[in-house]
Amino acid sequence: MSRRRGTPDEEVSLFRQALQEAGVQRLFSDRADPGTPRRDDPQRLAARRDAAVSAATDAGHSRTSDGRVEPLRPSTPLDFAVPDLPYRTHSALKRGRIAWEAGLDLHGYTLEEARAQLEQFLHDARHQRQRCVLVVHGKAWTGMADYPVIKSHVNAWLREWPSVLAFCSATDADGGTGAVYVLLRRRGGE
Repeated sequence: MSRRRGTPDEEVSLFRQALQEAGVQRLFSDRADPGTPRRDDPQRLAARRDAAVSAATDAGHSRTSDGRVEPLRPSTPLDFAVPDLPYRTHSALKRGRIAWEAGLDLHGYTLEEARAQLEQFLHDARHQRQRCVLVVHGKAWTGMADYPVIKSHVNAWLREWPSVLAFCSATDADGGTGAVYVLLRRRGGE
């Protein structure tokens, strides 16, 4: 059973009529208007960042949240980079080609102790102008949770830290999925 079709001109007319009845308006330009690119003033950004840091410091709170985090499997590799990090740099970090200058082992710490240790370690590394550090978070299940709590929280905390450019699971020689290389910003950002 075939359906008889009208001529192409009739079909186009019916289609245009249906669009008009639906309220669709014709475009008179076939080019997108990207607008003007937004350039944030570096001084305004720095002032906003300083205000956020001082507010967090004044309130006595830590920089990292203690809210819900995504539970990870022990063997899940971690990988994060800011959008404008060069591919070569990120690739070198993932292959362990950027030498780490200091390390922190979070084994045996409670969640709160681990957060405090990590924050202090990142703060110290930043002030010592260290470029790459190693954080051993482990991958053991702790307490009543059925996932590696410290690893899952480290994944969330590092994403929030302003001076972290990238982090990824370490090579097997440095701890594999139980540790991360953390690439730090050398200037600004904290």
